[in-house]
Amino acid sequence: MADSEVREPVRMSGFESLMWDLERDPRLSSSFANLSVFDRPPDRATFRARMARAIEAVPRLGQRVVESRHPLEHPEWVDDEHLDLDHHLRWVDLGGDASMAEVEELAATLSRQPFDRERPLWEFVTIEGLRGGRAAMLQRMHHTITDGEGGIRLSVQFLDLEREPAEQPITQRPERSERPRSTADAHETAADAEESPWWRKVPELGQLAASGVRQVRVGRRRSPLWTERSLRRWFGTTALALDDVRTAAHHLGGSINDLFITGATAAAGDLHAAAGHPVDELRVSMPISTRHDRSAGGNAFSPTQTLVPTGDMEPSVRFARIHTLLDGVKAERVVGALEGTAAAVSLLPPLVTLRSGQYLAGSVDFVCSNVRAAPFDLFIGGALMEANYPLGPLAGTAFNLTTMSYRGWLFLGLLVDPAAVDDPADLLVRLELAYSELLAAGGVSSPSRFPKEP
Repeated sequence: MADSEVREPVRMSGFESLMWDLERDPRLSSSFANLSVFDRPPDRATFRARMARAIEAVPRLGQRVVESRHPLEHPEWVDDEHLDLDHHLRWVDLGGDASMAEVEELAATLSRQPFDRERPLWEFVTIEGLRGGRAAMLQRMHHTITDGEGGIRLSVQFLDLEREPAEQPITQRPERSERPRSTADAHETAADAEESPWWRKVPELGQLAASGVRQVRVGRRRSPLWTERSLRRWFGTTALALDDVRTAAHHLGGSINDLFITGATAAAGDLHAAAGHPVDELRVSMPISTRHDRSAGGNAFSPTQTLVPTGDMEPSVRFARIHTLLDGVKAERVVGALEGTAAAVSLLPPLVTLRSGQYLAGSVDFVCSNVRAAPFDLFIGGALMEANYPLGPLAGTAFNLTTMSYRGWLFLGLLVDPAAVDDPADLLVRLELAYSELLAAGGVSSPSRFPKEP
């Protein structure tokens, strides 16, 4: 690497440091995952070789976190001199006739396991022995490595466009500044971004206060049902045809993301009404990407919040109201202005930081996130990736519904805390019904169905 190239910041960003510190309460874990389903098991030797090359291409995969001894400094990323690739790549066999329900149960169990904080913060578990000769892979990462959008770009290092590709040279290591340039630091030089203390960002704090009044005012979460939290997890999946969703959203006068959030909102409201506790509004948190470059590592998003209408209304009416709400959230100047605030909070005493995180988690009912992947076939170790189901972090909320587009489908992953939602399977059924009603309202009367089992 040439001396003139920008070197990666040694320390975590303020936002990454905050996520790291909040895991003193394991319910606030920010780890996320992706469950890929293949037509056959990936070749172990081929995949292992690709991951070894990926570590060369993406330095963060070979680094661990070291806490600073100075109370006003964020943790450091350092190369793990004792990196053991086989600790991060695991294989399990479910016997040859395992159903997707069994795979989802295993994914839920694995998703709640904490990472070894003395090692690089990721692991890939290949799950063999599925019905019809298929296989799956749970790809887990800590959020301090990257966000969902960055994770998709990082996956380029171990994905292929054909079953038997020609061997490719190692991609040049990215600029050491893996932290994407976002709205929050676009005005800073690379040196400023690495060295400037949180108090240099006071103007951003003022900007946040001025433009984030609505988000602060909404107060505590609104659900009278989802009051308990635990470390247990339940995971379920479904899928929508991308063309169907696009057609319906256009007919209703909005975007694919509008329809996605509207369906989640309708199902959440329907569940409360059926339980005899109807609510007019619930609070949803929605990460909005601020990534403006092609980097794979680091985090570039703002975890915005808004109240969504969960009362009884026609699907088209709810869609229109949410479309207007989301337009307002995306227009707020608070988006992208949170790094300075996170940096300040992360430097507070640990107990204060933890209490702040618990308070913020207590203000959110559920989380929705939308991630885009490839529209074409992808392969890992010679195996065709047939489906991709994301597992977004709960971070102290009742459930996280994340969708990932791939091969013409929107794959939805529903991760639930069963202490909050006592019948997660019922919530998944209500989600599927809500999306069917939205598609019908948008002129799609016979939506396509994705086969989960062979």
